[in-house]
Amino acid sequence: MEEARLLITCPDRPGIVAAVSGFLYAHGANITDLQQYSTDPEGGTFFMRLAFTTPHLDLSRPALERAFQDVVASRFQMEWRLTYASEKKRVAILVSKPAHALLELLWRYRVGELSMDLRMVISNHPHHQEEVERFGIPYHFVPVEKGRKEEAEERILALLQEEGVELLVLARYMQILSPRFVAQYPMGIINIHHSFLPAFAGADPYRQAHERGVKLIGATAHYVTEELDQGPIIEQDVVRISHQHSVAEMKRLGRELERTVLARAVRWHLEDRILVHGNKTVVFV
Repeated sequence: MEEARLLITCPDRPGIVAAVSGFLYAHGANITDLQQYSTDPEGGTFFMRLAFTTPHLDLSRPALERAFQDVVASRFQMEWRLTYASEKKRVAILVSKPAHALLELLWRYRVGELSMDLRMVISNHPHHQEEVERFGIPYHFVPVEKGRKEEAEERILALLQEEGVELLVLARYMQILSPRFVAQYPMGIINIHHSFLPAFAGADPYRQAHERGVKLIGATAHYVTEELDQGPIIEQDVVRISHQHSVAEMKRLGRELERTVLARAVRWHLEDRILVHGNKTVVFV
């Protein structure tokens, strides 16, 4: 039995839910989950995620999509997409020396918590090759030499395009991607970083935070845009600390947050739970 996911963004007005559910019922779909949100019922923007199974559909997939556009989507001025759980997204992971976020993703992938087609891991360091290949995943070492960053990006893009990668995950990849590179994957690159920005930028932010006596540390997962670390936020989490925590303990807690926050953001993207609206996200979980 196939699971399908329908995501919708449109101007809010009465009748949207009835029209969508009625259409699917009429064509033999069984709705298993429906979540919705409106920025304002009077003139706002409406968002919906609807999951359904297809045991008795009376139309082929292309015919169902054409009919939905003609009968429902055009009427309500919808931006929409329909995906199928069986069609796993092709994913690549970029990583530098820190391995904690990478290993978390690899483990969750192995045990089936991340439903994706993981095509490769790419790194600007050779350190993780043996470990990654033990998971049966190809590893590509693409060094980024001073003054030759554009060449490295071209090599990475060639690898991604060769495998038809749809989602790129930066699991502590410590290189800034160029606007040209980012433009190839609009809302298709997820990054993770500590949440001290912009207060403690630069080298050793945990030591800076320790010296200022911060009481919360956190991590942020977001989509990558041309503006550094300013893309739509997908997920965040924090942990409380005190004067008793050393810099090393703060870093350990920060790594734990980065692992789990990134994994949640990736899973939500894979399960089509995220709608982007301007520089914000609507996440149905």
